[in-house]
Amino acid sequence: MNEWLTARMAEPAVLVTVAIVEGSGPREPGAKMLVTASGQHDTIGGGHLELCAVELARGMLSAAGATARLERYALGPTLGQCCGGVVHLAFELVDAQLAAVLASLRARRREDSWRLSAIDGPAASLLLDATGVLAAAPVAPAPALATPAAASPLATPAAAIAAASAGPPPVDRQRGTHILRDAAGRRWLADPCLAPRAHLLLFGAGHVGAAIVRMLGELPCTVTWIDEREDMFPPSIPANVTIEATDLPEALVATAPPDASYLVMTHSHTLDQRLSETILARADVGWFGLIGSKTKRVQFERRMAARGLPQDRIDAMVCPIGLAGITNKLPAAIAASVCAQLLMVWEAQQIAALDSTVKIRIQA
Repeated sequence: MNEWLTARMAEPAVLVTVAIVEGSGPREPGAKMLVTASGQHDTIGGGHLELCAVELARGMLSAAGATARLERYALGPTLGQCCGGVVHLAFELVDAQLAAVLASLRARRREDSWRLSAIDGPAASLLLDATGVLAAAPVAPAPALATPAAASPLATPAAAIAAASAGPPPVDRQRGTHILRDAAGRRWLADPCLAPRAHLLLFGAGHVGAAIVRMLGELPCTVTWIDEREDMFPPSIPANVTIEATDLPEALVATAPPDASYLVMTHSHTLDQRLSETILARADVGWFGLIGSKTKRVQFERRMAARGLPQDRIDAMVCPIGLAGITNKLPAAIAASVCAQLLMVWEAQQIAALDSTVKIRIQA
């Protein structure tokens, strides 16, 4: 997960970012890979596009005085890929400035940030927080900052690199990674690096729980894995998983972040019921799934209603879990189905986060 950020660089590297996608492309704007002379970390989608990007990046590493650049690739006519769209890739040498930004990003992975890099002119790489304030002291002099009045959260980074002017009001709004121009016409890569929204509290260390943890270990999320039986946890777990061996699992529900996802699959129906009621008592649950049959759902619904839980929260409980049409009961099959379901939930949450908070204000 995020190998481009977590990789330990022992040699010069180029950071390749999908800056613009027109039509269909193999990866979304913001996807990245880190290329060195001997290898690469992460992917921008594979295929001919990635091969060309790796070749160009390695050419930059071997060329004296190489600078950042933005390259356009027509996937169908030029590269023969069936996607058929057009992808613009930003190439940045990992110099002292960008290395400092990446180090700060690693330290701020739980916070929203904006990464800003100059495509034209002298090298410049900045990191700003969610309010548009520099999150780390730049290695080189920063461009003039200009914060518009009444700017919404995460609206200021674009203005931070735009020269103040008496021109017209903002003329465009974009979300996500894109290319913008400041008042002088200089191009910048504006790249939101959002804190992970996808967090799962997984109750139960049985076979299905273990299979889910293995699959989620390769995905952009964090997992708190909870069970009272400490000996049930494997000796090694993915880096994005935290183990909680506790006799009071309900206490972890109370301290969970807003909009977290919950998955209950313990060894005890009584504990499942208790956890379900505790979870649904929260008003800010992002998603809640309970392993079991339709019969189990009916039983739990009756008990919850009798205890006065609001019907709309009861209705939001997902039970049975998994995608419709997959009936295989192997732990790995259940895990694949549930992880796909979670990905759909988390992608919707990410889009909502971009729609509500990640908006760029471009000044004319």
